[in-house]
Amino acid sequence: MSAKKVYQPTPSGRQHTLKVKYNYNKSNRARSILIGLGLAGVSLISAAAGALLAVTFSFSSPLQQAELTPAQKAVFSEEETVAQKSLTVPELSRPVNILVLGIKVLTSDLDLPPEEDLGYHALVNSFEGLSDTMLLLRFDPKQEKLTVLSIPRDTRVSLPGYGVQKINIANDFGGPALTAEAVSELLNGVNIDRYVRVNVQGIEKLIDALGGVTVYVPRDMKYTDHSQHLYINLKQGKQHLDGEKAAQFLRFRYDAFGDIGRVQRQQMLMRAVVEQTLQPSTLVKIPKILSVVQSHLDTNLTLKELMALAGFGAKLQRADVQMLMLPGEFNGDGRTEISYWLPNRDRIEKLVARHFTPTVNVQQLEQLNSLDRYEYKEPKTLQVAIQDSVDDPQAVQEMVEHLRKAGYTRVYVSDNWHRPLTKTQIVAQAGDNELAASVHATLGIGEILVESTGVLASDLTIVIGEDWREQIHINKTFEDRDENNFNHL
Repeated sequence: MSAKKVYQPTPSGRQHTLKVKYNYNKSNRARSILIGLGLAGVSLISAAAGALLAVTFSFSSPLQQAELTPAQKAVFSEEETVAQKSLTVPELSRPVNILVLGIKVLTSDLDLPPEEDLGYHALVNSFEGLSDTMLLLRFDPKQEKLTVLSIPRDTRVSLPGYGVQKINIANDFGGPALTAEAVSELLNGVNIDRYVRVNVQGIEKLIDALGGVTVYVPRDMKYTDHSQHLYINLKQGKQHLDGEKAAQFLRFRYDAFGDIGRVQRQQMLMRAVVEQTLQPSTLVKIPKILSVVQSHLDTNLTLKELMALAGFGAKLQRADVQMLMLPGEFNGDGRTEISYWLPNRDRIEKLVARHFTPTVNVQQLEQLNSLDRYEYKEPKTLQVAIQDSVDDPQAVQEMVEHLRKAGYTRVYVSDNWHRPLTKTQIVAQAGDNELAASVHATLGIGEILVESTGVLASDLTIVIGEDWREQIHINKTFEDRDENNFNHL
């Protein structure tokens, strides 16, 4: 094994105490009967899961494999979060920020003796390596939203004691605590309550335990690396992926967008997992899931907290899940100099105020927007990308003309979206739901998604679906009728 690196802790910021409350029904008698039946069902599922967990694990012990120093522990909240009662579903009483790290460690990363050399770079069940994936999840019970912020692995940060580095090396140098401090500093002091580290093998087993996941593969993905025994071979189209193929989907990065393309695919897969598997029935599967992935999981979340988070996730709707990416841009070509993802501090400040500050209000957002660097964007200044999912150039042209008539003059057509959509998507890749809402009002159709799968060079992305073609047909019918009525006058 490689020698352990010395971690130099830095002073941590404010700490908060997580509290959990329980949902007691105080509705009127008529409603309470109906609601009570539903809650009783969920409670029975929760109680069954809780009983199984009590048998399988110790509720008081977190699934933590790393030994943190007192200074490292102080980076995270250590207060008790859940008071368990029978036949009740615990609920979070305030927003919780959880740092999730996906770790990949190969035998080539370790100092192994010659007799243990397998002849190729095999995956190792370890958490002491580079973080290939980095997410900050915010579970917000007050707004009933789950916000997922993807942080590119090449993000440039200054690590205490190590100078300027890519953020993915923070875990290798100082584990989850140093990574949490780096993320907190990057996001202007956002508190990190808990962490989760999972390695590639754990992700495979997790997807298998959930029964797989159905996702649309946007393009053929084929890559061979004999040195790692990595063989990726996925075909474009809607597919139900098992754990191994889901890991291939996540690890593929050999396209025009490199690591940013992989971040977008991570968000696609995560949304699919949230929508398809985080259901009330998933609660009863938690003991089995944990028993399968336990050896590949390191977290300071307790089992009770996991139950509370799973219960929260089971109630989320599609629009309640927002997926963002740390604002920034690449420098250099990656050949003649180190290629970093350079954080955009002004845009990060607004992102934090909008999505990670529990006390921010409308007035404060207006004050932010009044600053020169947050100047309100009128329709004529917005850059809107159009993607076609229905293979209809006429529908694209109608969309462009419709938006330009409404004042959106900076509209351009981007590459087609290969997955056919029934409903048009208005994608706010920078997290500006208000801008997306104004475009939605202009179109009168579609759904708003806050995620980073859109065209990143634009302010908003509109992916045309079948509903737009239907809308064009309806508009054309009315126009023809009005013209006929006018000709008869």
